[in-house]
Amino acid sequence: GLCFLYVPVCFLSRPVLASNRPEGKILETVGVFEAPKQHGKYETGQLFLHSVFGYRGIVLFPWHARLYDRDVTPPTSESKSEPPGTRGSKEVKGKTHTYYQVLIDTRDCPHIRSQTEAVTFLANHDDSRALYAIPGGRHWKSSRIILSSSYCVIGLAERGRETDEHFPIHPSLPSPLSSSITLPLSVITLGLDYVSHEDVLPYSSTDQVPIQHELFERFLTFNPSKVPPFVPRDTLRAWQEKNHPWLELSDVHRETTENIRVTVIPFYMGMREAQNSHVYWWRYCIRLENMGNEVVQLRERHWRIFSLSGTLETVRGRGVVGREPVLSKEQPAFQYSSHVSLQAPSGHMWGTFRIERTDGSHFDVRIPPFSLESNKDEKAPPAGYSW
Repeated sequence: GLCFLYVPVCFLSRPVLASNRPEGKILETVGVFEAPKQHGKYETGQLFLHSVFGYRGIVLFPWHARLYDRDVTPPTSESKSEPPGTRGSKEVKGKTHTYYQVLIDTRDCPHIRSQTEAVTFLANHDDSRALYAIPGGRHWKSSRIILSSSYCVIGLAERGRETDEHFPIHPSLPSPLSSSITLPLSVITLGLDYVSHEDVLPYSSTDQVPIQHELFERFLTFNPSKVPPFVPRDTLRAWQEKNHPWLELSDVHRETTENIRVTVIPFYMGMREAQNSHVYWWRYCIRLENMGNEVVQLRERHWRIFSLSGTLETVRGRGVVGREPVLSKEQPAFQYSSHVSLQAPSGHMWGTFRIERTDGSHFDVRIPPFSLESNKDEKAPPAGYSW
């Protein structure tokens, strides 16, 4: 059937409304729904609606990740110790699961209960270290970046206009570091995401430019003889091959507590030298989903961060990224990204979210333990994707 921009609430976390929609207009046809694929993968150029966040998007390429689902009962009762301090540990075997690198229609970005940044990494250009961030519709270039104890404050210049952009990072920096680190350059592109196969609601459109995004026509070209009719340009392949160490999604961790499902995806950003030591950086993306009918609100976070160097940190704070999101039947999901650094090449993180019910009572939701690994070969060819 027809695919409308304002689609049934059972599909979406919230209705998707275009910013230029005339007042009083409720529905806007964007294409025709296709049957979701039960087997195989979606191809580059596949249009879709996100089943949780409701935005329009297009598939760039797939990643083959390992999903560690702690809700799945292991075949044996054997357990394996997790990082020091975890409780209720059990062995979890990963299974291959398909995720997609996608472009988000920038008209929908303001209505998504999700930070749409997808890539941040430290890169080496002309012997200088730079933090690169790819969160959500224009290129930004900054002359300086300050990583403080609570925010990554980026001094930005947009066509000559100076402004500040704040990207929340983990509120704990290694104690030997000073309160701020100055880095030389940031490049930001908006409107990228990682989408699980089951979150894709595919549709087709006769529009030759169905997605508004500055990278759409740079990465894809219209070819009516192909299915889907949007095929990759050489620029997309080159971009993927150049940036795969920072783009690549390898591990996904999931656990549900009292109908609140937490999914964590860690990404290695890179290493830089500071004060005669090596500092390793990771980004992690977290999605909270209310799988039940009860309205709840996230109030606090409690993290445990274990470093291979032997340190164990505890971090507590109100909400996440400055917000205390409500998870309801109408808006069941919230997604955000944050950052953490260690003075060791690997470590682990785990923790809990304190959730409040409408009657004022609280319960803790487990954040599944996940590894922080830095043993990537930046020169190796991409291993987790296929065209």
